[in-house]
Amino acid sequence: MEKLITAYSCIGEGKVVVNKRLIFNQEKIITFAEFIKALYKQEQIAYPKFYKMDALSKLGFMCAELLLRQGNPGRFKPDSLAVVLANSSSSLDTDLTHQESIRNRAAYFPSPSVFVYTLANIVIGEICIRHSLKGENAFLISETFNPGQLTEYVSEILDNKRAGACICGWVEILGNDFRAMMALVEKENSTDPENGFTPLPFNEATLIDLIKVN
Repeated sequence: MEKLITAYSCIGEGKVVVNKRLIFNQEKIITFAEFIKALYKQEQIAYPKFYKMDALSKLGFMCAELLLRQGNPGRFKPDSLAVVLANSSSSLDTDLTHQESIRNRAAYFPSPSVFVYTLANIVIGEICIRHSLKGENAFLISETFNPGQLTEYVSEILDNKRAGACICGWVEILGNDFRAMMALVEKENSTDPENGFTPLPFNEATLIDLIKVN
């Protein structure tokens, strides 16, 4: 059975696109911190823990938040929605911050609040906590965006019925260079025809197109 992307969100190049709709455009904002804070406030999200997250988790959190508003995660059992994400630099953005805090032996003071985010898969944990997800999850590392790796991994999970649906995508940030794309993948079309979004085929070509923030 053909797998379908029933919702998606993408953040990058100063823009945010959800299901082909441009919902945020702030190309003049220079820093990631300013950009993600402005997006968070626009979407009127009330989640105080957001401000304590590292940059990678904030980026993934917002991308997932926007995706799941469209994908209606409540219709899935907590253990039937998998999460498979990937990037190229792992948690390097936070690792560099942590390294800076321990480099000066005379003023050695590593921050536990920073150290806890020196694993890339923490972003998945933040998403799962927010949305009460308990399904299978994995964080993959590849030198560049690898749609073949994602489609193969997600297809194997769904074909073997280890999940009823899967959030998959790319979450990458290093300094002020960032991009995220997430898609909700299902085995059947469960979208509401009135929402104006026609499901897309889940394949490499589609993922390559979506990550361009069209």
